[in-house]
Amino acid sequence: MILLRRLLGDVLRRQRQRQGRTLREVSSSARVSLGYLSEVERGQKEASSELLSAICDALDVRMSELMREVSDELSLAELAASAAADEPVPAPVRPMLGSVPVTSVPKVPTERVTIKAPTEAVDVVAA
Repeated sequence: MILLRRLLGDVLRRQRQRQGRTLREVSSSARVSLGYLSEVERGQKEASSELLSAICDALDVRMSELMREVSDELSLAELAASAAADEPVPAPVRPMLGSVPVTSVPKVPTERVTIKAPTEAVDVVAA
């Protein structure tokens, strides 16, 4: 089971470590106890929106950026869980490539058919 609080904690920890800051520095700046912030980062406590706002302010990170990164992590975790369970990828996650009618594929065995991926980026969005 994918726990949102664990993903959120992982992202918060990475943000803090990217800045080279300690738990003590961030907890002091956010006015949150060191122990509680540690539990949030380890995914043991659910953070309220007020607490997340204070932590984001302390890290000088927009909450929308934090949530976007959490959303990306969640999408990857869901894909990994689907792959591990040998389930098909849900339709909204599959990139929509143009369909090729079977009649247009050459039947000569010596010819090679190459299908190229789109050149633009494809966003993966969890439903």
